[in-house]
Amino acid sequence: MDNLVKVYQEKMTKSVAVLKEELNTVRAGRANPHILDKVMVDYYGQATPIQQVGNVTVPEARMIQIQPWDASVIKAIEKAINMSDIGITPSSDGKVIRLVFPELTEEKRKELTKKVKHLGEEGKVAVRNIRRDAMHDFKKQEQDKLITEDDLKDLEKETQDLTDKFVKDIDKLVEEKTKEIMTV
Repeated sequence: MDNLVKVYQEKMTKSVAVLKEELNTVRAGRANPHILDKVMVDYYGQATPIQQVGNVTVPEARMIQIQPWDASVIKAIEKAINMSDIGITPSSDGKVIRLVFPELTEEKRKELTKKVKHLGEEGKVAVRNIRRDAMHDFKKQEQDKLITEDDLKDLEKETQDLTDKFVKDIDKLVEEKTKEIMTV
């Protein structure tokens, strides 16, 4: 019985993990190297993550510094950052690239909190879709006489409890990120 729910629990866990990654890429006025996670650099014809072509550090609260291991890749890193959606223009001295995060305006903060809430809603929809699939699967198993009606009720309750737990986790993640964004 537990194995039947476990499959869906793992899917819900993955959905929440994806949401966490998405939330990490939303910049909150402070320098967070995770906003570069999706930025790919054209490194000798290969799309390569920035973290694999240089050292990414946060020397100050609102600055990310990228020191490429190969100086010839600086232009490619700048180009990749400019083409990404992080909205920060890199500055370079030929050896090091700096990303300075401006103080967020109230309007920008509100815009970012809306984006975070939207991502949270998408996460909840994903979890609820998994629940729907689980319920459908369990009902089919009951119709095929693989499980009893009592088993079905137990599985449905267990799945609903899991769904509630993951939705609560998502709400907490969204609340934490919103608080981080609104903190001046």
